[in-house]
Amino acid sequence: MKWFGKKTNNAVSVAAPISGKVVPLSEVPDEAFAQGLMGDGVAIEPSDGLVIAPFDGTVSHLIDTHHALIIEHSSGLQLLIHVGINTVALNGDGFKAHVKTGNSFKAGQTLLECDLDKIRSAGYPVVTPIIVANEDGAEKVESTYKTVKAGDPDTITVVMKT
Repeated sequence: MKWFGKKTNNAVSVAAPISGKVVPLSEVPDEAFAQGLMGDGVAIEPSDGLVIAPFDGTVSHLIDTHHALIIEHSSGLQLLIHVGINTVALNGDGFKAHVKTGNSFKAGQTLLECDLDKIRSAGYPVVTPIIVANEDGAEKVESTYKTVKAGDPDTITVVMKT
């Protein structure tokens, strides 16, 4: 979603957590994500399988199959990073977690590694939704659709409700 409103003090800048092309959620081949039922955000069509921390924070929840995690910023913003679509069916095959639930992390730290070729060969899309998990705390989400490298600043801006 593009939003070109006034930046406020309650805006959280989110760096790109994975390299690739930023696309709207509507392009994700899963209705729950595409229709925004999981929350607002963007997706990245990844060019590599390294997922890094987009800000300093903590791991709220690492899914046991390591295909997704929810991370939290000090502002209270929670982001779901979900590598691929229906990849839970791989039961962790092709995924390696570098963090656990409750861990603190610094921006740029490796969170997950994924074997994109293995995911694709199993027949699953690798597009990676990045969703505001606590959307009731977010007022607006801003992003531009472009190619990014993991760690590129200001890939997503989330304005939190005051």
